[in-house]
Amino acid sequence: MRLLPIIIFTFLLNFSLNAQTKPWQGKFEPIDNLIAAPNTYRTASGAPGKDYWQQRANYKIKATIDEKTNTLTGEETITYFNNSPDELTYLWLQLEQNVNKKENEDFGSINNEIKDFITTRKMQFLTRTIDFPAGYSIKQIKDANNQNLKIMINNTMMKVKLNEPLKSGEQISFSIAWSYPITDRSMYTLSREGYEYFPEDDNSAYLIAHWFPRMAVYSDTEGWQNQQFQKLGEFALEFGDYDVEITVPADHIIAATGTLENSESVLTKTQLKRLKDAKTSFEKPIMIITKEEADLNKKNKSTNKKTWKFNAKNVRDFAFASSRKFMWDAQAVKLPTNTVIAMSFYPKEGLPVWQEESTRAIKNALEVYSNATFDYPYPVAISVNTSNIGMEFPMISFNGGRPKNGKISEKAKAGMIGTIIHEVGHNWFPMIVSSDERKWMWMDEGLNTFLHQRTLKERYPNYSHVTPKKIVPFMTGDKNILRPIMTTSDNELFNQFGANFYIKPTVGLQMLRNSIIGKDLFDEAFREYANRWKYKHPNPADLFRTLEDATATDLDWFYKGWFFTTDYVDLELSNIKWFKVHEENSNLEGKNTTLNAKIEMSGPHGETTAKDFSNGPEIINMISTPDKDYGQFTSRLDESEMRKQLSGKNIYEITVKNIGGLVMPVIVEWIYSDGSSEIDRIPAQIWRRNEYEIKKTFIKSKEVVKVNLDPNFELADTDMNNNSFPKTDSKSEFDRFKSKK
Repeated sequence: MRLLPIIIFTFLLNFSLNAQTKPWQGKFEPIDNLIAAPNTYRTASGAPGKDYWQQRANYKIKATIDEKTNTLTGEETITYFNNSPDELTYLWLQLEQNVNKKENEDFGSINNEIKDFITTRKMQFLTRTIDFPAGYSIKQIKDANNQNLKIMINNTMMKVKLNEPLKSGEQISFSIAWSYPITDRSMYTLSREGYEYFPEDDNSAYLIAHWFPRMAVYSDTEGWQNQQFQKLGEFALEFGDYDVEITVPADHIIAATGTLENSESVLTKTQLKRLKDAKTSFEKPIMIITKEEADLNKKNKSTNKKTWKFNAKNVRDFAFASSRKFMWDAQAVKLPTNTVIAMSFYPKEGLPVWQEESTRAIKNALEVYSNATFDYPYPVAISVNTSNIGMEFPMISFNGGRPKNGKISEKAKAGMIGTIIHEVGHNWFPMIVSSDERKWMWMDEGLNTFLHQRTLKERYPNYSHVTPKKIVPFMTGDKNILRPIMTTSDNELFNQFGANFYIKPTVGLQMLRNSIIGKDLFDEAFREYANRWKYKHPNPADLFRTLEDATATDLDWFYKGWFFTTDYVDLELSNIKWFKVHEENSNLEGKNTTLNAKIEMSGPHGETTAKDFSNGPEIINMISTPDKDYGQFTSRLDESEMRKQLSGKNIYEITVKNIGGLVMPVIVEWIYSDGSSEIDRIPAQIWRRNEYEIKKTFIKSKEVVKVNLDPNFELADTDMNNNSFPKTDSKSEFDRFKSKK
């Protein structure tokens, strides 16, 4: 680049010094220093690299539930594949049941405030006054040669010391025998699993999850992900194949991850016929286990046993539910590349709403999520009714929401349906696009909530759904306790994690889709991310990079503000100036004038702020452009044509201030004197050279009577009172109180 003449350099220097008087914050600088650098495992495009690898673990499990003692006893053989380039001398396994032990390091700390008045149940959560046994009893661990393996247990993690190093590319098989007391879900907070007891008929429904010792993730970014399980941060798991045999009372019905392999041994001929019919019933569910059959099971209480056998391919976990109280319905769902059986299991306490709505909600979730990402690849999708929970596992979820005396309000029904959709949706994030929940809760909850809300909007338009307005109260909260989205899962406050890890990422993705990137381009990029990382372990950087790579859109400014800070959106429409270009021999403002044209505005226009448009336009005088302004160009602007184009037009200069700190696109609504309106959208990059205040000029054929910023509330602006010109008067709380009186 050639040197600029000194006079131009001086001009530019003065201009730059005057452009922004507050400290530069680098809001448009790359986020390279905030995320991991790309490498051969994870590329700069956000895709897996040529050397990407991940471990794998296959399981063969046999388990028995003792209904009298509420104990689960199991034995498993794990085949672990070391696909990493590293030699491993020990393995880490997860023992999540140990989180229920009274001596657990995080026991009682999730919501641990004592007040003058406290319920006995909350006191139980805090103190476990009524104690109960919990946690694993590991009976033995042996290698394939029947040799004992040494172990060390640290709370919810177990270290298995190998007799010989496991080299890169090798595999190892070892067996574990264990048992643990199944806990009463009503006895502790955040009870994702356990049993629910029904005193009325002296029966239980067992929700069995994180029930077997299972491999921790070993990855290129974490090494061993052996962070302790503390309930909020959920799971990081490897993919594998499962062969599982579950022995329960003979009259129990089991819903589980995978395909039922021995249906002829555990179902009657009539039930088998119903299940076969359900596989081609695309219009409505078919009852597999009826209420009458469930009532008979509850009454008889068989003392015999049955073993149910399941097989699941390429899943990262296995869960099941078992009860003699269950009714069961099923329906086929046709996707472009797969037919799925949607199934619901529920006790009579769920009637009638579960029979009417659960399987339909599964179907809606399968169709919308598949269209947005990739077709659901598994053979079944199951929703099980229980109390006070919404929890996801591969192919199966445990979902709350029940009527009272057979009746349910529309609000409660909407909550129930939303829970089912959300938990079924988790099959995509994180059960297939397998992010690390233990570290980044928002990567599964936020992305899943985004599609869950889209499903509600498309399939249940009368139900409320999340919009940017939903996050405003949270973003205007106390800065001393607010945390950015990029906070690890267990470090968020219990009363904030819903807003910060579910709603704020959802709103951010909505803004990217609707207001920043555009629906078509965003949808294609989101689908690209899902397909790049299905059956793999993405990190936040992989998501960030993919969305930019697939849209050709610079989004670092958005990631930096929305994910890494607690800044908020508050754009102020601080001033508007209205001009018309002077026309010779025309009657402007009732005065015939023949002023010579000047390029600068006359009068102290930059020093005045109008309150409305009642004073009319200011006049811009224009003169011919001097030859020296063209430099070495020999062509000339057709100035008469330009004046012709501006004749009668209205020129508006708006000034917008960034009060909240987050830069955003500027969405301007113009309301004209004839009652019509239009919207202009200015990309966020307008803030690049001044992060605090921008000016923008528009030419309009019609006269404007009102201007609004973000008229449809797309950008979560926290103060709409400063978004209009003329300013919209807002009543004080006292005035609103008086008007109500």
